[in-house]
Amino acid sequence: MTTKTTKGSTRRAALKTLAGGVAGAASLPLWARYTHAQSSEPIRIGFQVHRTGIGAAYGRWYDRTTQAATRLINEAGGINGRPIEIIAEDDGTDPKRGAEVVEKFANQHGCDIAFGTLFSHVVTGSAPRAGELKLPYFVVSEGHHVASGSLNRYTLQPGITDVKSQVLSMAPFVAENLGKKVTMIFPDYAFGHDHRDFFSQAIEAHGGEVVAKLAIPPTETSFTRYFPKIPRETEVIYHVMVGPGVLTFVKEMGEFFGPSAPQLFGFIDSLEAVAIDSPGLEFLEGSHFWEGMPRHRQPDQTEFETFYREQVGVDDRGASVSDPTDVSTYGHMFGCWETLHVVKAGMEAAGYQGPGDRPALIEAIEAMTDLPHSREYPQGPKVFNGKTHQVFGQQHITRLEKGNLVKVHTTSIEDTFYPDEVDYTTQPL
Repeated sequence: MTTKTTKGSTRRAALKTLAGGVAGAASLPLWARYTHAQSSEPIRIGFQVHRTGIGAAYGRWYDRTTQAATRLINEAGGINGRPIEIIAEDDGTDPKRGAEVVEKFANQHGCDIAFGTLFSHVVTGSAPRAGELKLPYFVVSEGHHVASGSLNRYTLQPGITDVKSQVLSMAPFVAENLGKKVTMIFPDYAFGHDHRDFFSQAIEAHGGEVVAKLAIPPTETSFTRYFPKIPRETEVIYHVMVGPGVLTFVKEMGEFFGPSAPQLFGFIDSLEAVAIDSPGLEFLEGSHFWEGMPRHRQPDQTEFETFYREQVGVDDRGASVSDPTDVSTYGHMFGCWETLHVVKAGMEAAGYQGPGDRPALIEAIEAMTDLPHSREYPQGPKVFNGKTHQVFGQQHITRLEKGNLVKVHTTSIEDTFYPDEVDYTTQPL
């Protein structure tokens, strides 16, 4: 994966200079932080949020994380001396409505960019319209749709890694430690299909085999009828489910297998916003999970993550500090925090003043490479590939031990690389 460019070196120098001014700006009174801006108008960020539909739990925590990051950025002087204004619109976790929301951001609200989309089918339904409107569209989704080249130059994913990179780095651990005959259970849309396709390839490369692939419709509310389809020779059940039915899914899986379940390897998506100690989940003890950012505080938690938890209001178990029953989507929501800081860095490097500077913003972000582990990027260090518009970073595997998600493996960034499939920089702006 090639990411370094001469232009990137120039941009990085500018970004370093800008970063050094943040602490000083934060010490100024609010009225003084914006006095040097060429415009007093706020930078309007259209937040495409899943307030309703199957993504509502994620949307609530994406909103909470976005508000926390916005507050901090504004307290430090905003972007180019201008405050951020978040303009939120509910897309209902629906592709058609998603495209309509993007249209509203551009033509009704006068937003500078759009941001925040999670569910892959909404991204693929919305991104074409963003490209037509030439509205920079920053998604926080994990789907491979951006890096695959199927979207457009105005769509970027700089704050969260994609499924392909995740499963490529996870597969060796599964094959070496859990088993080689795998049954996959996944949602029947683009995100799940990414898991199906890329994990199948990855496990085969390590001597394993996917013996069954069970696709679950996103509207399903009971899952018992799918479990008898799991072949007897299955050694590992790989599960990645999302939406309001996840607690039912894992409970019914436990009831079906009892103590004789195969090894379980789950993406934390199957339990996002669900307390790991919920009644009926006892059978998960000893099973493994992929986590983008470990929900439970780890002994080696960095000062950057400690700061992030405090600012978003999340306790050591990954729940709201004000309500321990309100469990966060901790494995994903950091992407909103980190994406907003990428946007800030890009706008400052581009000298962004308004919609006429959108092409310069895209080029500035394409020139980025290293995103250092910091308060701005608390999940860990990352490498952004300007050609594919996709960021790469470390992945974590945790094991459930006595009710605690304990980190047992962390990949390198290099483990997640794969050959480029597109060069968006060759497309016109």
